[in-house]
Amino acid sequence: MVKHHNENMKLVVTILAGVAIGFLIGVSIPIPSINKLSFSSSLIYSVPVKRKTMNALSSSSDSINNGTSNQVMKDKTKIWVSTNPRGAERLPPAIIASESDLYLRRLWGRPSEDLTITPKYLVSFTVGIGQKNNIDAAVKKFSENFTIILFHYDGKTTEWDEFEWSKRAIHVSANKQTKWWYAKRFLHPDIVASYEYIFIWDEDLGLEHFNAEEYIKLVKNHGLEISQPGIDPTRGLSWQMTKKRDGLEVHKQTEERPGWCADPHLPPCAAFVEVMAPVFSSSAWRCVWHMIQNDLVHGWGLDLALRRCLEPAHEKIGVVDAQWIVHQTVPSLGNQGVADNGKAPWQGVRERCKAEWKMFDDRMKHAEEAYYKSIDVVPSNDKPRA
Repeated sequence: MVKHHNENMKLVVTILAGVAIGFLIGVSIPIPSINKLSFSSSLIYSVPVKRKTMNALSSSSDSINNGTSNQVMKDKTKIWVSTNPRGAERLPPAIIASESDLYLRRLWGRPSEDLTITPKYLVSFTVGIGQKNNIDAAVKKFSENFTIILFHYDGKTTEWDEFEWSKRAIHVSANKQTKWWYAKRFLHPDIVASYEYIFIWDEDLGLEHFNAEEYIKLVKNHGLEISQPGIDPTRGLSWQMTKKRDGLEVHKQTEERPGWCADPHLPPCAAFVEVMAPVFSSSAWRCVWHMIQNDLVHGWGLDLALRRCLEPAHEKIGVVDAQWIVHQTVPSLGNQGVADNGKAPWQGVRERCKAEWKMFDDRMKHAEEAYYKSIDVVPSNDKPRA
């Protein structure tokens, strides 16, 4: 019995001694030495680890390298601000210019004296030289409160120099491209952030009965974030929603053909404008820009999806009847296509438009399904799937 007691005491003493020695060794190693420890990749990958675990480790490593470097760095004289825009973490926040504009600047003088007026709105037209005179008449409907930008799909830019306003406009040229291609690349929300409203218009619009300043007043009065002028019903009308209504300033709903509207608050009976002459508030455009696809350049289907950027969309999207336009239906961009297999150039363009519409709808559907699946939610208008 005494022998057994002595053995237990020896075991306790041994454990306590081991703990004490371990503690002394631990406190004797400098922290920086631990930070310098590294392991070869061959050693790491010799241990079987599940792919999911490795992804988590990789993500954690990226987080340390990119998001918390300021904690790892001991030199406080070096700047690292994790809340700065991505890639600008090493800059002092006060120097960051995260937004820009399209105001033209001088090459001389004081920067503060460059602008005699600061335009509050932006209007873009995607143009070819064949519509030069029509665009000249259209631009004159926009005051000096508007920055004018022309996107040239035919490569002809200097031919517009005969117009005085053209010398103050911004000209961007890329051969055979559409306005949505241009908008995605040159009208980023952070670039046009200084403008309250952005007009993205076609070249074949008649503006004889249109005044841009009056249009803006009506849009503000009626709380429209996405809008368009009413369309003369005698020419170029595709949808009842965009048809000009006499005696009204603005309308937000309509009646379409039987069976076209399952919900009176949804397109094409409400929350809908066409892509020929849309006008976006700055905040609405920030959402819409992100929805524009890089490769679907015609924008077909986009107009039916604009409602996703606003709530309630049927109150914030509408048509301005008191300032109306004529859609002249000049197929100029369509003729920029290429004849193929006996088809005229415009036929190939039209076929792609229709194909893009379906592709956009499919992408939106799949994106929604993936989102709801990721949060384990079944939308109220869907039946549970097996």
